[in-house]
Amino acid sequence: MSARAIRGTARTALLDAALGLIRTRGFAATSVDDLCAAAGVTKGAFFHHFSNKEALAVAATEHWTEVTGAAFNDAPYHRADDPLERVIGYLEFRKAILQGELPDYTCLLGTMVQETYADSPAIRAACHTGITAHAATLEPDIAAAMAAHGVTGITPESFALHTQAVIQGAFILAKAKNDTAIAAETIDHLIRYTRLLFGQPASQGEN
Repeated sequence: MSARAIRGTARTALLDAALGLIRTRGFAATSVDDLCAAAGVTKGAFFHHFSNKEALAVAATEHWTEVTGAAFNDAPYHRADDPLERVIGYLEFRKAILQGELPDYTCLLGTMVQETYADSPAIRAACHTGITAHAATLEPDIAAAMAAHGVTGITPESFALHTQAVIQGAFILAKAKNDTAIAAETIDHLIRYTRLLFGQPASQGEN
């Protein structure tokens, strides 16, 4: 393996370690030593790639967006013909991936921004960029659904961001109660609200 490949592997290993550790422990409680140990790299390798832990956190938001973006891009809800069903399918997909322990499905960006928004403008801005970029992927389907169903009084951007606010809130409730079920129930409420907003009755499973 070339020196360049080794360096790239070390950087990716650190970013992957950050995704897991920060969602489990939080940003402040995750040390550089913890990250190096989880990634299997030296401290020298860490500081070769990142000037400090904040720099790694900013890079981790981009890595998170790339990793999760690939999963959402391949999700089956994109195949629905009706744009509203694509929007509903996205929400159902968010519910379906509430699997494993809390750190396995909660959002790195939401976790970090709650902790660092007042102390790290760089991390706050990076989290904002990641969250809004993900929300923006929903806007074309929301716009098409609004046009097809005659929905006015909202914008695709505002509704897309609303979905993220509810989902992030669902994660907070799940953490507070230490129970995935409440997050699933919260997303069910959002699905029901979305159907009603677009003039459709809620299905039995969403009541």
